[in-house]
Amino acid sequence: MRSEGLASLAIEWAARPGVGAFMSTRAGGVSEGPYGSLNLGDHVGDAPAAVAENRRRLAQAIDATPVWLRQVHGTGVVDAAAARGADAPQADASWTDQPGVACAVLVADCLPVLLAARNVRAVGAVHAGWRGLAAGVIESALAAVAAAAHCRPADVIAWLGPSIGPARYEVGAEVHDAFGAEERARFVPHRSADGQLRWRADLPGLARDRLRQAGVVSVSGGRWCTMDDPSRFFSYRRDGATGRLAAAVWLTGDRRP
Repeated sequence: MRSEGLASLAIEWAARPGVGAFMSTRAGGVSEGPYGSLNLGDHVGDAPAAVAENRRRLAQAIDATPVWLRQVHGTGVVDAAAARGADAPQADASWTDQPGVACAVLVADCLPVLLAARNVRAVGAVHAGWRGLAAGVIESALAAVAAAAHCRPADVIAWLGPSIGPARYEVGAEVHDAFGAEERARFVPHRSADGQLRWRADLPGLARDRLRQAGVVSVSGGRWCTMDDPSRFFSYRRDGATGRLAAAVWLTGDRRP
């Protein structure tokens, strides 16, 4: 994989040769101010020319074509290869079985989830904020990858990227009540500064639970907090005006037994 100074986060998972994966950090781009430097989001107020250059650098670094989405915190899943070259489709996950097409999602506190079939026939990427997670976006993307790869969910592996961590993610009743009774064990109650009952939510933990309940047995990652690491990660909750990180996964065409 070629690099132009892009500092990626190490992705450690059980993917076989033929699967490529990349998780950006803030470093390696040309954006300035609160978007510095590798902002990959084109909807956050950054200079369009800077975003275009940052995206060009990412595409060159991974040697694949990222297919960007218009993310809406829903459950839509699209075929990335079919969407390549078109306007960004409205969806929060994508899959592909075509080499050289990168499924990509943008995050700045929400959780990126990468999926890869063990038989190296399909991959997928998921943008999992609390709304999409509660509504089933992970399950929808997993089903699409498994169908494309002609495999069971147990034969798909998952990697969780950086997100706001459980010690930082303070939420209200709307979020707490959106999840089932068993999942609420991932919420720790506490009193906010104004005395209101709030919860601290474990977003990666909720995603792990959903994946395992859907049949995935290999889940790694999910140990980085975007809010606590301003040198490496954008965080909307921390900064407000900020850039976006990207998580991408693709098939390289090098399928070895």
